[in-house]
Amino acid sequence: MRAKGISYDTGFVTGGTRASGPFDPAVVRRELTIIRDDLHCTAVQLVGGDPERLELAAGLAAELGLEVWFTPYPLELAAEEMLALFADCAERAERVRRGGAEVVFVAGCELTLMDRGFLPGDTLQERVGALMNRRELVAEAGQRVAAFLAEAAAVVRARFGGKVTYAAIPFEPVDWSLFDIMTIELIRSAEVADRFQDGVRALVAQGRPVAITGFGTATWRGAPDVAPRSMEIIEYDQATGSPVRLDGEYARDEDGQAAYLRELLEIFEAERVDAAFVHTFALPDLPHRPGGDPRDDLDLASLGVVKVYEDREGGTYPGLPWDPKAAFATVAACYEKSPAR
Repeated sequence: MRAKGISYDTGFVTGGTRASGPFDPAVVRRELTIIRDDLHCTAVQLVGGDPERLELAAGLAAELGLEVWFTPYPLELAAEEMLALFADCAERAERVRRGGAEVVFVAGCELTLMDRGFLPGDTLQERVGALMNRRELVAEAGQRVAAFLAEAAAVVRARFGGKVTYAAIPFEPVDWSLFDIMTIELIRSAEVADRFQDGVRALVAQGRPVAITGFGTATWRGAPDVAPRSMEIIEYDQATGSPVRLDGEYARDEDGQAAYLRELLEIFEAERVDAAFVHTFALPDLPHRPGGDPRDDLDLASLGVVKVYEDREGGTYPGLPWDPKAAFATVAACYEKSPAR
């Protein structure tokens, strides 16, 4: 693979409210350095909804020599709000690019489900329900997404001189002539395991550079079989939307998560995918709580390759509140042995 990467959360904004999660520039620089030096990444996908955070993190990643995938991630926004976000972020990404960095602008992710106006429903759950109950909505939503992406690509290219892409759900009918890279959020489950590699090969055969994003699995036994839904074991606070506990008791299986990522990275390497971004580095909202009620250990539902603590430092990197999982070493080994091209 040309770009060997991982996604890095800079804080999500839901409906324009606020960025979630901590953001200390000194910590961000240190973690990006670890991503470069210890995970052997050559690229990082910076994801979030706060333009200032994204630009700051992009500048730090650029200083470290990482290829930057500048990824504003709109949640629960309408079309005009998304276009305004993309315009702002495109100008910021261009400033980083003009400083000499390799920057790719990602004009949204999974818009059909994550934002308003493409499917019926005011929430993600309502939109997913509509999609499951009325499959004919896929074509209608696809037309709306296509029209929006044409407008979004024009808005971004008027302000940004680098490569542009969109992170698509496989069922979204994207006009890839609008973009420089075909980026797919591609997650393997047991249901498609027997044809997953053939699907990757078919994407690459289309002749456009292919990037795979969004792939990962949670850390409980059995999660890889249902990887696209492996986070659905979380119970949320109805008032705040914050994760509270797991919906049952699950066995920790860091080796299973690690094996899943190794198998997918080997497939992407074999099929000559241009870029891959493991999802994800860390999810601070899903802390590791060992020794107590197993339902309180939210990290079991986390796709992060590190387990985050809420009340102490980790033992591997002093001063940082997390420790690597088995998947961390696995990703590092895969990327270290993967030849650059």
